[in-house]
Amino acid sequence: MIKAKKSLSQNFLKDKNISKKITNLAKLKNNTVLEIGPGYGFLTDSILVNKPKKLYIIEKDKNLITFLKKKYSENKKIVIIEGDILKLNLNKFKDLIIISNLPYNISTKVILYLFNFNHNILEMVFMIQKEVAEKFDYNIKNMNKYKFLTRIMTSYLRHFEVSPKVFFPQPKVNSTVVKFEFKNKNVDINRANDFSDIIFKNVRKKIYKNLKIKKTENIILNKRVNELTIDELLWIYNFI
Repeated sequence: MIKAKKSLSQNFLKDKNISKKITNLAKLKNNTVLEIGPGYGFLTDSILVNKPKKLYIIEKDKNLITFLKKKYSENKKIVIIEGDILKLNLNKFKDLIIISNLPYNISTKVILYLFNFNHNILEMVFMIQKEVAEKFDYNIKNMNKYKFLTRIMTSYLRHFEVSPKVFFPQPKVNSTVVKFEFKNKNVDINRANDFSDIIFKNVRKKIYKNLKIKKTENIILNKRVNELTIDELLWIYNFI
């Protein structure tokens, strides 16, 4: 048994029922799938049951790479990549399904990175920290850039919570399984990022001040960003 590394935020899933529930949320059959951080392959095994066309798995841990290469040596559907997801170029893919029990310490960073490939991804199903799942949920009040970017590109849903007991070692937080379905392939991610940087730069200022436009009687532009609904935020994005 390979010891979990705190530096890589490794918490290995050990519950087959949870693995099955996660994979049932994704359209895996006959599709190209990427799994991030497969660990010992508990989730990988559930993915394979669903008969993907091709399964890419990316792992940073050299010891786990050795383990996975031995475990799946006879499976021609699997391509094992040793590396960092944050450095992987996904432009060669089309309609990619991404699935993962994401490392807690980089989950937000990974999701934001993958948004850059919204043209290449069909959907993503992740198990992430409960608080992070809420941070991306645009149906919850108090807007932030994560909710904004999620809303303009995807349909997002928190599906179910997961107890720490299904992992080894057990994390100190609860997890939530979420799904991002990419609905809008025409989003200019650079423009969206620039807008979010401006609009959320100073949450205490009124919107028109953050946008550096003249004082206005417009009710929405006289609000502060954390007072906006997601629809109001989208109106501003299309307004400027």
